[in-house]
Amino acid sequence: MPTNEVVIFRTLVTILSQDPANDTDVLKHMKRAHARQSEIGADLFFGKCEVGRREKNWFAGNAWNFGVRTGQEQNYDLSAEFFKLASEFYGVLGDGETEGNETMVCKSIILSVSAIIADEKHKNSTLLETEVRQAIELLGRAGKILISSSASTRKNEDQVEVIEPNFFFIYTWTAFDLYSRLTDMAAQQLQLVKTFASSKSCNPKHLLQIGFEASQGPRSNHEVATFAFNTCLAALLASPTPDYQTVALVLRKLISIGTIHKGDPDDDSIIEMYKHAYRIMVGLREGEYPIEEAKWLAMTAWNRAALPVKMGQIDTAKKWMNIGLELATKVPGMHTYRSCMEDYLAGFEKKLNGRENGESRTLAVS
Repeated sequence: MPTNEVVIFRTLVTILSQDPANDTDVLKHMKRAHARQSEIGADLFFGKCEVGRREKNWFAGNAWNFGVRTGQEQNYDLSAEFFKLASEFYGVLGDGETEGNETMVCKSIILSVSAIIADEKHKNSTLLETEVRQAIELLGRAGKILISSSASTRKNEDQVEVIEPNFFFIYTWTAFDLYSRLTDMAAQQLQLVKTFASSKSCNPKHLLQIGFEASQGPRSNHEVATFAFNTCLAALLASPTPDYQTVALVLRKLISIGTIHKGDPDDDSIIEMYKHAYRIMVGLREGEYPIEEAKWLAMTAWNRAALPVKMGQIDTAKKWMNIGLELATKVPGMHTYRSCMEDYLAGFEKKLNGRENGESRTLAVS
């Protein structure tokens, strides 16, 4: 009896797959199978109706499974190739189909690009600009499917999204990483994160990770970091039971980023962050806001008065001292510090009045 080509390829792959040492040969023959179906047509290669769908899904599913296994074994280069191949098989049209399995095409592409980046880190190498652009182009197809999918949910009682939320995060993370390697892509990075933040897939932990990634390293983007941390903070505070340890961490990062990229003592945005921290502490039980973080806020606010004093910016100096003192009132164990602050502020006012009366013009803050 005549044997279809697809059966020969399937049998060959099945035999080779029994030994993991043959993974490269498996990939080669699966690629040959895909190329062959492209040459003669999916219906002729796989067959028609249910038989053809089963054959196509067998190759797609096995490419996916090989991608998973080789990834777990840290053979990321092979994993990337298998996932890319899986996306191509899932996208094959046959027997009157108008579109492939777009959900699995999207997932496969995302995992393929993730494996490319993982392989780069594993081998301590650097992707060429052409490779980065190719990965961005590949990921762009997944992005279109993902955004379209996340905008609509299945019409069932659970309202489950077509593509799991973690894939949207992985897509955002990998796209952000790739964009950071090219010049003039800061605006695209910010829009990418804003799109993710507005989706149902996003949660504060995701934003926290993105914020950290965007705030450090040679390819940092402080606008993205500020947006991610601010959005994360708003989401945390909107929770019925906010995680104040994380809230404190986010506030510290926002203040640090603002100090590095703005830094003027009279910058209203930095002052507002300290005031926002104070408003958060009001009404909390003692110790509910992390004590060490609260101390850090009080002391750094107070110390920010030093430069304005030296520069003769008295109003700004008094503003920072008052903020530090207000914060100190909310921190258990800072009674001694608070007393010293109050004494110093009183002395500061006295010296200021003396200066206005023609006395010593020397002011200092400790």
